[in-house]
Amino acid sequence: MFFMHLLDPTHHASAPSDTETSGEAAVARRAIADMLSARRLTCHFQPIVQASRGKIFAYEALCRTLDRNPFDSIEELFFQAGRCGMVLPLDMHCRENAMRLASDQGLAEKNGLLFLNICPTSLLHPDHSAGSTGLLASRYELQRQNIVLEITENEAVSNYNLFRKAIDHYRSKGFRIAIDDVGGGYGGLKMLSVLEPDFVKIDRHFFKESPKSSINFNLIDAIATACHRIGIEVIAEGIETEKDLQICRDIGIDLVQGYLLARPAAALAEDTDLQLPPATPPRPSPTNLFDEVICVGDIATYVVPLSVDDRIPEALDRFNASPDLLCLPVLDRGQIRGLISRHRFMETHMVGRFGYGLSLNYYKKIAEILEEDYLEVVHSLSVEDVARKIRERSRLSIYDDICVTRSGKYIGTVAVSAILDAVTENSMMLARGANPLTGLPGNEFIQRKIAKMLSQSLHFDVCYIDLDSFKPFNDRHGFEMGDRVIKTVAELMTAALERCEGQSFAFAGHIGGDDFIMVTRPKNSVAVCRELIDRFTEKLPLFHSAEEMRDSYYISLDRQGTERRFDLLSLSIGIVSTEIHRITSFAEVSSIATDLKKRAKEIPGSVIVRDRRSTAQDRDKDKAR
Repeated sequence: MFFMHLLDPTHHASAPSDTETSGEAAVARRAIADMLSARRLTCHFQPIVQASRGKIFAYEALCRTLDRNPFDSIEELFFQAGRCGMVLPLDMHCRENAMRLASDQGLAEKNGLLFLNICPTSLLHPDHSAGSTGLLASRYELQRQNIVLEITENEAVSNYNLFRKAIDHYRSKGFRIAIDDVGGGYGGLKMLSVLEPDFVKIDRHFFKESPKSSINFNLIDAIATACHRIGIEVIAEGIETEKDLQICRDIGIDLVQGYLLARPAAALAEDTDLQLPPATPPRPSPTNLFDEVICVGDIATYVVPLSVDDRIPEALDRFNASPDLLCLPVLDRGQIRGLISRHRFMETHMVGRFGYGLSLNYYKKIAEILEEDYLEVVHSLSVEDVARKIRERSRLSIYDDICVTRSGKYIGTVAVSAILDAVTENSMMLARGANPLTGLPGNEFIQRKIAKMLSQSLHFDVCYIDLDSFKPFNDRHGFEMGDRVIKTVAELMTAALERCEGQSFAFAGHIGGDDFIMVTRPKNSVAVCRELIDRFTEKLPLFHSAEEMRDSYYISLDRQGTERRFDLLSLSIGIVSTEIHRITSFAEVSSIATDLKKRAKEIPGSVIVRDRRSTAQDRDKDKAR
C-alpha cells in the first residue's frame, strides 16, 4: 500500500499481516467498527493555559469512551487500530467528535484554539479524502486558523518530503500545525526542521524527571530556546506540580497544560475554573556577589520594544519622550529583528539629506528602516565576554546598546558604558583575591566562578578538600612545615587537574587555611580526587619523621590541651555534583559540601564522599589510605 512506503520498514504497527488479519486483528477491527457505528466514543477537553495572564489559550481534544473500553485504554485502542488498518476511520471520527462538541459549547465565542491529535498515517493514507477536515470545520462553523493539527511523534516517518507536502497542504488551507511530545518520539529535531510547526509540545517525561536532575532542566531550556529563536511557540505538557510550573516560568515557557491547572472534562473550562498557583517572587540572581556584576543579564534593563509593524512616528514619539533613550529594539512575534539607533534615526530618517526626512518616511513601517547590525547575547554571558564581542563590532555600531535574551526571548538591553564599568570593577576585585601563600584564586574568585557556571546551567562537580587534624600537626611540626604542606597540596591539586582534566573548564582554589576546592567535569571528579590522594600519600615522608612513618602516628595536643596520638596527615574530600541536583546558589553548594566533609571525616584516613542524595541510601565513599 502507498502509505506503507512512508513509514519506517521496521515499524509494522500500522499495517496488518495476513496472519494478523485472520486472527486478533480481525477481532480488533470488528470491535472498533462497532464502537464507531454505535457512536460510543466522545471527547473531553483539557485547557492549555497562558500562565502569565492566567487565561485559557486553547483546548486539546482528547478521545474518551462513553462506556466500557474493550481495549482497556485509549492508547491501546489506537495501537490496535494501527494493527488492523482502522487508524483512518478512527482518526476522522475523533476529529468530527471534537469539532462538533467544541462548536456546540461555543468555542468560537471563546476565541480559543482547538488542538486535534492527528496520526501521520492518517494524513498519508491513500483513502484519506482531500479537504475533509476543512469541510468539517465549515460544517461546525469553526475558523480554520483556530484549529491546530497536533502531529504525534510516536510513529516513524521515513519519507519526510512527502510528509512535508501533506502538512503544507493543510497549512495552505489555513490550519496551524503542532508537534506533540517533542523529544519523546522518532522525529526529534528533524521533525522540527521539516515541518516548521507553529507550536511544539515538550514531552512530559522531562518534567516528570526534572526534580531528580538538572540534565532535564537543561534539555527543556535548550528545546525552548531553539524554538523561541525561530518563532515557534512552546507548550509544556504534563505539568502536575508547582515545581514543574516554576521551571516553566524560570525558562520562559508561558503556555502550560496539565493536571495542576485543569483536568480533561466534557465541558469547555472557563478561566475561573483554573487552579493556577501564583508566581513565586523571582529568586535573586546567583551571580550577584559582593556587589559585582558577573552576567550581562544582571544589568539588563527592559526597554519596551517596537514592532516591525509600527509606523515611524511611533519611534519618534518614543525618542522625544525619553531623551536618555539611545536605542530601541525591534521585535517580530517576540523575536528580535533589529535595532533603531536614536542618532542615525534622527539624522537619516527624520532630517534626511535635504531636510525632508519626516515627510518622506512618515507612512513607512519600522520594518523598512530597522538596522540588522545589532549585538544579541544570552543573559548568562559574562560581562567580560560581552566586552570582547563589543570590540569586534563595526565602528558604526560599536556604541549601540546590546540586546539581551533568555531562552531565546528578549528581556532587555544594556548600554556599552554599563558593560565597561562592570568589567573595570570586577578586574579590581579579582586582583585582590589571590591567596598569598599558594597563589591559587581565593574565596571571592571561587564564588564568582561557581556563580557564573550555575547561571549558565553547566554541569560540574565541586570537590571540597580539607586536611585532617591539621592544627595538631602545625602545633607539633611548626608553622614552616605547615606552610610547606599547604603549598604542596596546592601544587598537587593543579597537577591532578592537568593530568585528569586537561581543559580550561576545571580550576583549583584556596578557600583559606587548610581548606581547598577543585571544580571538574562530573565524569572526572572522582579520578582527580584519587590522583590527588595518591600523590599526597607519596609525599607523607616529607612531612613526617621516619619514626612517625614507622608508627603511622605522631603525638600532639588536641583542642583541649591533652596529649594524644594522631594519624598521619590525610585528606577528607566531599564532592557536590550539579549533575545530580539542580543547585541554584553557591550557598547551597557550601551547605551540601559541609555535610559531605563531615561524613568523610568520620572515617579514618583519606576519604572521598560524593553526593548521591537522589537515592537517599546510595553514598559513593571511596576510601584511600
